[in-house]
Parts: sequence; C-alpha cells; structure tokens
Amino acid sequence: MYKKVFKRLIDILLALTILIGFWWVYLIVGILVKLKLGSPILFKQQRPGKNGKIFTIYKFRSMKNIQDVEEENLIRQGKERRSTYDEKRLTEFGKLLRLLSLDEIPEVWNVLKGDMSLVGPRPLLIDYLAHYSPEQARRHDVKPGITGWAQVNGRDSIPWEEKFRLDVEYVDNYSFTMDMKILLLTIKKVFLREDTSPEGEATVDDFRGNNLE
Repeated sequence: MYKKVFKRLIDILLALTILIGFWWVYLIVGILVKLKLGSPILFKQQRPGKNGKIFTIYKFRSMKNIQDVEEENLIRQGKERRSTYDEKRLTEFGKLLRLLSLDEIPEVWNVLKGDMSLVGPRPLLIDYLAHYSPEQARRHDVKPGITGWAQVNGRDSIPWEEKFRLDVEYVDNYSFTMDMKILLLTIKKVFLREDTSPEGEATVDDFRGNNLE
C-alpha cells in the first residue's frame, strides 16, 4: 500500500509544505543567483526517470555559463575530466549553494509534477544509460529522488559502483520507515556538510562504464 499509494501522497504533502513554508528561501536564493551568476536563474537538463523515461530536472544554477563548447565536447567524449573543467566554472557562491544543497531545492517542483520522489536513486545523465550493467539499470525501476540511500551512505565520496549497489538495494527494500530514515539522515548531513564532493575536486567525474567492461 505504501509503494502504490502513500509514498506519492507523502511526496505531494511534503513538497507542498516545503514550497509554502520556505517560499522566501526560494526567493532569496533566486535573487542571489541572478546577482552572482546572471541569467538564467534555473539550470534545466534532461534526465532519465522511472523506466528510463526522460524528464526535465530543475535546479538553481551554481556554475558560470559554458564558455568553451569544444571543451565540453571533449569531456563528453571522455578525453577530459569533468571535475577539472567544472572547477573553472564553479564560483565560491556556487560552492556554498552545493554545500548547503540549496541548488537542489527547485527539484521539489519535479516531485509535484510526478517526475521524481523525495527519496529515490538520484537522476543522473542520459549518457550513463549505455554504461549500466543490467543490475545497475534496475535503479530506474523506481522514481528518482532528491535524496537517496546512496546519498546518506557516502554521496560523492564513494565510487560509482558502490552508489549503484546502494541504489539497487533501495529499490529492493524501500519502505515508509526506510524513506523517513533517509530524510532524517539527509537533514543531518546537510547541517554537518558531509560528503559533498571528493576531496580536492569541485564535482565528481563522469561515469564511463564498469571496471570489468
């Protein structure tokens, strides 16, 4: 009953509570993004959701606009490290947004639309779909989440393979109790500022396949 009905109902109620209770946070962050980084205020990107269905994710921008299209193409081809390139684009203000996870809060709109849940495997890049093993691809058997089991068990400080193992473990075992535990642990980690990115790097590098491939 929880998986079929109550999880979605809780998502809607909590998402509405967040939007109504913290509208002023959205307003302040939006103004600061405009002043610090310019337009657009929101970062929009296509991501795979449940069963691989593509949707548009919304975040507050935390990086300067892409200036070098050629360098971005090299990253997608695996010839450059994304974390090195992102370091050039990520400002101190952007780092603060990510440290406090404020860049993620527009995803509450994705929850209301039904593209995402509050808790589930994080929605990653479309490019990764071709690199998952059949077992790892099971992370798409449920809706992606703003936070998830992997995020409260290491987040960006653990390797991709471990993240995907934790995602599949969530798919097989999620329940009301597990979701509430993840939400509470997420709040704790945000306040303690834990596991935001690998030490010495602005962001994590792209997933380009399993070690056994």
